[in-house]
Amino acid sequence: LAIGLLAAGAPVARAQEALQPYQFVRSLQLIQDRIAAGDQAAMPMQAKLLELVDARLRDAGVDDFKDARNFRALLVYGMSGGNPVTVQAAISRLKLDGQDLAIAKGVINYLNGRPTGAIAALDPVDPMQLPADLGAFVALVKGSLLATDEPAKALVLLDARLLSPGTLVEEAALRRSIGIAAVQADAGRFALASTQYVARYLYSPYASQFADAFVSGVVALHMAISLDKLADITAMMDPEREKVIYLRIARRAAIDGLTDLSAFASARAEKGRNGMHNQDDPRALLYASLSTVTSDAVDDVRARLGAIDRDKLSEGDRALLDAVRTIAGEVVAPPPAARPVAAVAAP
Repeated sequence: LAIGLLAAGAPVARAQEALQPYQFVRSLQLIQDRIAAGDQAAMPMQAKLLELVDARLRDAGVDDFKDARNFRALLVYGMSGGNPVTVQAAISRLKLDGQDLAIAKGVINYLNGRPTGAIAALDPVDPMQLPADLGAFVALVKGSLLATDEPAKALVLLDARLLSPGTLVEEAALRRSIGIAAVQADAGRFALASTQYVARYLYSPYASQFADAFVSGVVALHMAISLDKLADITAMMDPEREKVIYLRIARRAAIDGLTDLSAFASARAEKGRNGMHNQDDPRALLYASLSTVTSDAVDDVRARLGAIDRDKLSEGDRALLDAVRTIAGEVVAPPPAARPVAAVAAP
């Protein structure tokens, strides 16, 4: 209904009078879920809805929050990145106790950058015992807060994304799970979560964060993840994203001395897909050379390095090119002449 009123150009005052807070928040969630799935056209609608939700919650009275749906919507709005001032002002007008008070304290601490207080307040709260619309968000927040100190517990909490499949909550939970699984050296969970993310949320505006975690995880877990599994996951991407991922893996692996992984990723980046070859990409040429610079084919490597247009590289890659050219030159340089040993007179 909120989306329909906006699309019809209804005045803000009319929209606010027509809808309850939970209806506004639900409309906002629907828009955010579309954005998470890659619908960039929904972005302008999100900005307008955020304004409306904030205004409606600021104007909401105590009687509005007697409806449990509106109270849960206030908490969800806060955990969705809502205005901390609006959330705190609304909660301050309410008389809360028990679990409602614990969650409210946790949300306020979370919004105000006090993770220790948020963890303490939310510790007794079991997200799975809450209504699904609230439980999924509480699980996401708790899992995010515990990711560093209690990663195993955080992963269990993030699995509560199943309460909200196909939503921004699931997108964020999968993204966080990938990074935690890599730190935990849980290759199976890392591969599964990565596969699910690519299948559902590759075009999310937050996919760049997934790419960072995925590349780091592949390098960290290179002994536990087969190259075939890596190829299966990247094959689900469009050719351009697949190329960029392989280039990033090749660079990281080469710098870390992971020759086999770097060679594999470089070859996949060069080969391309669907006729999109990347042999002329200077990054692909550079990273492929990194993994073979000390091989028997060093003369071929030097020729490839010489053909790279350094002006097409980033500043960091230009420094890398200079370093690998130096190494290649040292590999083929003749050994220094031995110094004559001075005769030592007998005592």
